[in-house]
Amino acid sequence: MNKDIIQGDWKKLKGSAQKTWGKITNDDFDQIEGNREKLLGSIQKSYGIARDEAEKQVKKWEDDSKAA
Repeated sequence: MNKDIIQGDWKKLKGSAQKTWGKITNDDFDQIEGNREKLLGSIQKSYGIARDEAEKQVKKWEDDSKAA
């Protein structure tokens, strides 16, 4: 899934992202607006993880979202 697909389908994908990363607030998800970089930053900040781990999580979530 590329950046444009995340942004284009954000309203549909937002619920799935909220379930996956429950520590991120609704306001944060509204500000993310489907921007992959903002999502990565919020995951890093909320979970205290390195960028490469956030990338792995987002990649897995993207792959799972495609399959659904």
